[in-house]
Amino acid sequence: MTTDPERPYVIGLDLGGTNAVFGIVDRDANIIAQTSVKTRGYSTAESFVDACIEALQPIISQVGGIERIYGMGAGAPNSNYRNGCIEQAPNLCWAKDRKVPLAEMFSERLGIKVSLTNDANAAALGEMAYGCAKGMQDFIVITLGTGVGSGIVANGQLIYGHDGFGGELGHVIMVRENGRPCGCGRTGCLEAYCSATGVARTAREWLEKDSRPSLLRELKPEDIDSYQVFKAASAGDELAKEIFEFTGKMLGEACADFAAFSSPEAFIFFGGLCKSGEMLMDPIRRAYDKNVMPIYRGKAKFLFSTLDDATAAVLGAAALGWTV
Repeated sequence: MTTDPERPYVIGLDLGGTNAVFGIVDRDANIIAQTSVKTRGYSTAESFVDACIEALQPIISQVGGIERIYGMGAGAPNSNYRNGCIEQAPNLCWAKDRKVPLAEMFSERLGIKVSLTNDANAAALGEMAYGCAKGMQDFIVITLGTGVGSGIVANGQLIYGHDGFGGELGHVIMVRENGRPCGCGRTGCLEAYCSATGVARTAREWLEKDSRPSLLRELKPEDIDSYQVFKAASAGDELAKEIFEFTGKMLGEACADFAAFSSPEAFIFFGGLCKSGEMLMDPIRRAYDKNVMPIYRGKAKFLFSTLDDATAAVLGAAALGWTV
């Protein structure tokens, strides 16, 4: 980490499918100032970056100007650490079918060095440095938000693969026959079922096929989201509870397969869906124990992040900022 006394801050960016959260971070991992913009509603990457630069100006001024910023790290979906580009990100309309040199774009506009990695990788870096993975050498972070992301740490190092795209566990196919279309272009992916949007989709599909009474029927189909499903389940709604059972079971089965790859010490979950707590974690554990190879059974911890959703990824991204 740099010790330049003239530039004691970095910018960390957590870029998700819904929001982009910026934090200005000091060397002691204190987030000094934050701002955010929506990631949807832009026709081009240029217009998105314009909105980000405008939002950043007040918090950059708050710490004394850009000359006080050493660098910037960013975590974003489908990001390639090796070339600084977002490539064909299905949940970002301005990057869905193109290669966006986001690190270069921010660097040119801000006049500082910028490094980019996958958003889930940034979350893993944050957990390893400041969260419940501190001291661990082998773990998998699974992010449950607009999509399903993963950051895999093995032998103390993030797995990037030869092309920078290693570790996309959200796009492991879980349903081989008649699976749901996924934003990546394939069908049956874990993300299509176990993301927050996947849970809402399950609810809409099941309400059409199941005639049982449900609190969710009081909502318009387009107003159903994962939080509404959680509220209904918490109120004892049987259909909503079964949706969480279905989602957790699939996640647990997926983790049982992932264990065979890197034998992690822990699976760490974070994202909005984790607010459902044991309603989600209990079926994950049960399905994992039922499906995992005997040599791995009883070894891995199943944890929710001890950092809030934005903090883990912002701090992880900021850690990249110190290395540029």
